[in-house]
Amino acid sequence: MVKKKVPDWLNSSLWSTTTAPPPPDDDRPQRYAAPKPVAAAASAAEPPVPVVAPPAPAPTHVHAPVPVPVPPRDVVSVQQEPPKPQVIVSDTRPSNSDRNDDENGSFVQPQLLSELSKKVINVRELRRIAMQGIPDGAGIRSTVWKLLLGYLPPDRGLWPSELAKKRSQYKHFKDDLLVNPSEITRRLDKSTIYESEEWKCESSGFLSRSEITHDEHPLSLGKSSIWNQFFQDSEIMEQIDRDVKRTHPDMHFFSGDSSFAKSNQEALKNILIVFAKLNPGIRYVQGMNEILAPLYYVFKSDPDEEFSVSAEADTFFCFVELLSGFRDNFCQQLDNSVVGIRSTITRLSQLLKEHDEELWRHLEVTTKVNPQFYAFRWITLLLTQEFNFADSLHIWDTLLSDPDGPQETLLRVCCAMLILIRRRLLAGDFTSNLKLLQNYPPTNISHLLYVANKLRTLG
Repeated sequence: MVKKKVPDWLNSSLWSTTTAPPPPDDDRPQRYAAPKPVAAAASAAEPPVPVVAPPAPAPTHVHAPVPVPVPPRDVVSVQQEPPKPQVIVSDTRPSNSDRNDDENGSFVQPQLLSELSKKVINVRELRRIAMQGIPDGAGIRSTVWKLLLGYLPPDRGLWPSELAKKRSQYKHFKDDLLVNPSEITRRLDKSTIYESEEWKCESSGFLSRSEITHDEHPLSLGKSSIWNQFFQDSEIMEQIDRDVKRTHPDMHFFSGDSSFAKSNQEALKNILIVFAKLNPGIRYVQGMNEILAPLYYVFKSDPDEEFSVSAEADTFFCFVELLSGFRDNFCQQLDNSVVGIRSTITRLSQLLKEHDEELWRHLEVTTKVNPQFYAFRWITLLLTQEFNFADSLHIWDTLLSDPDGPQETLLRVCCAMLILIRRRLLAGDFTSNLKLLQNYPPTNISHLLYVANKLRTLG
């Protein structure tokens, strides 16, 4: 059998040089002219102090479907300690927002602003431009993401009414779902109107007593009991609380004792709890907080306060839209089906075999590294745990803007990740390769996305 040779373009010296660090955030005051949406009343929090350059979100969404169930499951990382580190040739590239913002940003930003300023935005053209990378400044990324996720309609004239409608809808979700059962019972008692004279205290002198139905009793085990449901939800709420507190502990935006960080944690918890209650078939899966974090960060970091104060509502609907495209990967009942996570991982394996059979054979046949040991986390968490936060945002720019859809693009990026470290993998055994894949090294993101795009053209 003739082994496929790695294409020459992959070994180009172009990718051997270190990229210059990205310049400071674009702080130009001008924003594209867009109608101001109706923002939910909220107090403005102090500006974030994130580790990465804060991308700025903008107006938000239109039709956000009622939460789409995405059956969760615990994301488990299988790690084994390697014996002795091997001395191997490293073909990884320096990282961190590896785009040259001076060249790329100055070229792409005017195009994005021009497209976003149109009365009716051409989403296809917006995808084409965004594929080149979205600049971190001027609040562009949040608006582009909302458009790509279908939260904002192409017609800018509809933005104010749609945003007001969706934000109001989310407020009703919170009012209905984030309430203690005792408060629900109190409201029911308060709204009771005694129309009959029989309910009044007559000559007997006894005080009237409101009746407590079986379903309203705290000890009721009935399926329709609000108290029984409350206690069942408590376990999920506790898990959400623990996970949210562990979200990006290295970023002041999410972690710390500041009122700003705590308010952001509270927003994440609210979104995840509302989502879990509206989607009983999926509930909450450990790790969903990691997928939610980039969305909320981008929207909350919008320099326009009118948009940032409504980040929680906007993030909720965009979170639902994003998960709807990956719901089959989260559904345990579909694991062994043609659309489940195992099938998705198999497609990644086939993609690697197609483009680099030598590497595929070494990993899966010689060293017997099961792709589920590393690809499960890569795919279910959309690579949020494999790169630093700034790099994850740039990867998501490509995932959301690629016309093939985020699922296919994600598999190509994962395949490119394997190819970029092929020399180290070919030199390694089971233990060293597994550790390397579960702790992916810093990489030039521009190069990674370039290789992933090449795989599309060669496929």
